[in-house]
Amino acid sequence: MSAAESVFPQLEALLPHVQKPIQYVGGELNSTVKPWESADVRWALMYPDAYEVGLPNQGVMILYEVLNEREGVLAERTYSVWPDLEELMREHKVPQFTVDSHRPVGAFDVFGLSFSTELGYTNMLTALDLAGIPLESKDRTVDHPIVLAGGHAAFNPEPIADFIDAAIIGDGEQAVLDMTEIIRQWKAEGRPGGREEVLFRLAKTGGVYIPRFYDVEYLPDGRIGRVVPNKSGVPWRVSKHTVMDLDEWPYPKQPLVPLAETVHERMSVEIFRGCTRGCRFCQAGMITRPVRERSITGIGEMVDRGLKATGFEEVGLLSLSSADHSEIGDIAKGLADRYEDDKIGLSLPSTRVDAFNVDLANELTRNGRRSGLTFAPEGGSERMRKVINKMVSEEDLIRTVSTAYGNGWRQVKLYFMCGLPTETDEDVLQIADMAMNVIAEGRKVSGQNDIRCTVSIGGFVPKPHTPFQWAPQLSAEETDERLAKLRDKIRGDKKYGRSIGFRYHDGKPGIVEGLLSRGDRRIGAVIRAVYEDGGRFDGWREHFSYDRWMACAEKTLPEYGVDVAWYTTRERTYEEVLPWDHLDSGLDKDWLWEDWQDALDETEVEDCRWTPCFDCGVCPQMDTAIQIGPTGKKLLPLTVKK
Repeated sequence: MSAAESVFPQLEALLPHVQKPIQYVGGELNSTVKPWESADVRWALMYPDAYEVGLPNQGVMILYEVLNEREGVLAERTYSVWPDLEELMREHKVPQFTVDSHRPVGAFDVFGLSFSTELGYTNMLTALDLAGIPLESKDRTVDHPIVLAGGHAAFNPEPIADFIDAAIIGDGEQAVLDMTEIIRQWKAEGRPGGREEVLFRLAKTGGVYIPRFYDVEYLPDGRIGRVVPNKSGVPWRVSKHTVMDLDEWPYPKQPLVPLAETVHERMSVEIFRGCTRGCRFCQAGMITRPVRERSITGIGEMVDRGLKATGFEEVGLLSLSSADHSEIGDIAKGLADRYEDDKIGLSLPSTRVDAFNVDLANELTRNGRRSGLTFAPEGGSERMRKVINKMVSEEDLIRTVSTAYGNGWRQVKLYFMCGLPTETDEDVLQIADMAMNVIAEGRKVSGQNDIRCTVSIGGFVPKPHTPFQWAPQLSAEETDERLAKLRDKIRGDKKYGRSIGFRYHDGKPGIVEGLLSRGDRRIGAVIRAVYEDGGRFDGWREHFSYDRWMACAEKTLPEYGVDVAWYTTRERTYEEVLPWDHLDSGLDKDWLWEDWQDALDETEVEDCRWTPCFDCGVCPQMDTAIQIGPTGKKLLPLTVKK
């Protein structure tokens, strides 16, 4: 099949002229190249960002392995090319290629993109265009790949509905295999009914969303009237996928080792999926319910196999709140004991203040380096933490950092958000007080003055499928004013200001993210206009242009009678049909609304893992259940040392 020949000979001539050419050559340790002819179904998987961000992505790595393990299936990876190479590829007519065997992305059956953030949408359009795939699904023929979106941003794929053929919401492992079988069957029958037929077969399962089979009707005031299937046999709602037994899916077994430097130089193991802490701003926690823990022995086997396969010297224990694993103490101690002689470091990405204890922290740093500790109180005042359901008191935080500083740590990082619902200037200024109290306590318990505390602040963006999906977003100007006041308060403090680092994002990227995260199909015109105007790598500060997004929105949205503020700073009402209401994350909409009302009343809700159920809807509706240990097993060293 000549369409699938490697483009490496043409590409190689361009590489001396671009930055970091190594990211385009492939051949990483543990990468897989299968003969093209050996497969009936071929996937090109993309994380729509640069290699250094995309390669460590767990989601893509897992699907790459799950698909390649199957007989008759091959999967290769592709990443976004930097603008310098894009220009040369256009000039020399080199198409978007996979890094594994440099085949044109347009030759594959499925082009699957994993979106962890909405800011990757323009990169998707660049890749489609470079691949020679028409940007809009309506213009594609039976010979073009099925363009599939997945990842957390796919829980509201409406802004990119015109550009994708399909979306999968939820866990991908089983879902991509089911989809592969449907495509394999259709191809074996000689591709009857063309593209329409294979998409219809996928839609009928109820687990793959095909936007073209749904019509959106609008009310005169711009809101959505309803979303209706336009073809019989297509379900009214599409359900998310949930993998229940994580021990059955111990991926990645052979993690990829990057050739060029990447953002995470470590091997990662997901220790549980889901979170029921119920932080109201957190989309990841809401859409990944219920909690499913990997067993302590399953984790031990994955770490052992992964280290042998990669040679990394650090293991990240990943999940949304890793210290909440019911056996985290035993896991950390067992791994630290096992790898004591090998000096393998362990890390938890972020620790909840109330789940932190020094024994755990000491186990984690026993064989590695002692870097700073990271905590995320999220809200600056006690009142704000009640609104967002992040139940951590200032006393908890001070007690925790006091223990850390007293045990030899010198640096603590605190994450907060600005622009949360009902927030005032006063709530944000209390972040400064908290940081000063942290420094004061650190100096007191350690007897040292070289104590540091870094405050990192992100702008709050309301997300679909959370209780805050109805909330108004703070404008970029108000966000910037609020953060300027906070900065002045910290810098103006003679006693502690010097010991406090202050990092913040201005409010502008948050407005664009808000537009894309709660947008509907009308936003597709904005995305396309931004792409055509040269928008790329919107997640990178140096490439992002707020002015470009606003100019394109002003050009495209008036014909629909809406504007950026309508999507971002406007509060929604209970009656309004939200663009993603026909995509079922398992959460009951009434439960989310009640939780939003509780937020406005500053009412906290417990974690349902340890208390009675609150009827969020996930377990009965998805036929799932919370799964947690303890298994009672201990992680023994693998070999008995003489």
